[in-house]
Amino acid sequence: MPILFHDPILAAGEWGIWRITENEVFLRERVHLFPREHLQINRIKGKERRREFLAARLLLHAMSGRAERAELVKDDDGKPHLEDSLFFVSISHTVGFSAAIAHPRPCGIDVQRMVPRIRGMAHRFVGLEEAAQLQEPYALTQLHLIWAAKEAMYKAYGRRQLDFRQQLLVDLADYTVGRGTTRGRILLDDRSLAFHLEYREYAGYVLVAAVEIA
Repeated sequence: MPILFHDPILAAGEWGIWRITENEVFLRERVHLFPREHLQINRIKGKERRREFLAARLLLHAMSGRAERAELVKDDDGKPHLEDSLFFVSISHTVGFSAAIAHPRPCGIDVQRMVPRIRGMAHRFVGLEEAAQLQEPYALTQLHLIWAAKEAMYKAYGRRQLDFRQQLLVDLADYTVGRGTTRGRILLDDRSLAFHLEYREYAGYVLVAAVEIA
């Protein structure tokens, strides 16, 4: 089971990432799917996407420490959680990786494969303060970290209609290569939400976890 890491985050929470090297048959043999999950996976086209679906659930189960796997279900806002658990959970996957986080506070996670074309999209999600913090030769990685952090905060918030450029903010002033922690905010009409952010970088990929702290 190629779990790259499974670590605590903000005391009571935990997060991890799985590098998917197994084939679909191997994964199916090791994860008990519930009826609703069978319906979900049967609608997924493409073996890579099905492998990501299965690996994310195996990772969450490994992180839970339970003897028997709990079903991953969604609430009315589409936010996932494990059946019979009070923890918030979030999952993410991209080619070759599945990631997960579980925490008693609202949380989100996002893993992104780095691609050069993000530079042409940056004006859609990078604010002026964030743009001023970009440092060459790290700008490509930092753009992906900003995007992944905003996706993670968006998942933690769990509601629609947010402007990624204006309402979601990421502080990379103290950026360190490889891994680190920082802060993020979501600006709402009547209040703002603060987030603890942790990130890790791999060859060609970035991973960011967000936990709401206020």
